[in-house]
Amino acid sequence: MRFAPLAAALLFSSFAATDAPASARESEAAALTVALIKPVERQWPETIPASGWLKPWHEAVIAAEVGGLRVTDVLVDVGSVVSKGQALARLADASVRAELRKEEASLAIARAELAKALANADRARKVQGSGALSAEKVTDYLYAEQTAAATGESAEAALENQKVRLAQTIIVAVDDGLISARSVQLGTVVGSGTEMFRLVRQRRVEWQAEVPARHLSRVRSGLAATILESGERRLTGVVRLVGPTVNPDNGRAIVYVALSSETPPPAGLFVTGQIELETWTALTVPDTALVLRDGLAYVFAVGPDRRATRMRVEIGRRRD
Repeated sequence: MRFAPLAAALLFSSFAATDAPASARESEAAALTVALIKPVERQWPETIPASGWLKPWHEAVIAAEVGGLRVTDVLVDVGSVVSKGQALARLADASVRAELRKEEASLAIARAELAKALANADRARKVQGSGALSAEKVTDYLYAEQTAAATGESAEAALENQKVRLAQTIIVAVDDGLISARSVQLGTVVGSGTEMFRLVRQRRVEWQAEVPARHLSRVRSGLAATILESGERRLTGVVRLVGPTVNPDNGRAIVYVALSSETPPPAGLFVTGQIELETWTALTVPDTALVLRDGLAYVFAVGPDRRATRMRVEIGRRRD
């Protein structure tokens, strides 16, 4: 495809020359030196503007599972990067350990009682029907065996429960991530379910971008997005999820964009950017080749006679 060269938009003075008679134009010497360019076809993505908050991908709440215990150690603070299973805080465990020893003793007693009941039941089975023991006594021994076995199982379960409580006195991270909030202090007596920390899982921050509802049907998962963060830092991402509802107050829907940066920006920032919809072939010229007058756009096309003629054009989107 061939294009006529365009004169850069420095030719404001050429309006008079273009509209003047040919004889007058021929007698005039060139007053300005201009550069010539040719329109270029480029692969140009269609974009829609969007704005929204940077928020954690998932935020986990880490709470105490046992109540009535005092915090003896706080091992991390806000901003700490932690691994799954890492200790974050410790609770006083003296009372839990005492209960554990008590349950261990109860289990030992239950096992002794079970051994005695098993011995009596075995003897009762051997003499059953011989008349050495009454049928009622034999039945009592057999029932005692079953009761002792159930008591032993109950004691084992109680001991396991205390072991679990002891493990819960160490508060651990539920996933890899970043501590975003801490609501516990050294010496605090916490209750069961008391929130102690908040964790940004995997340190992943996403852009919850709001887009006009009229574009919602064209936005889908996998589309590229660009964010202009404060400080002129550009972030890229991919649409992860399109919100299923539209806010009736402003007619906008939320699009969730997963960021691809290895160093995630801080959550809580309000940023603007754009989402790329489709890529088209566009005929482009630099902004400097355009002359805007009375709301209309013009370019100057240079003909074979090396003279510039003003030509009205329709312009579309701008990019960089």
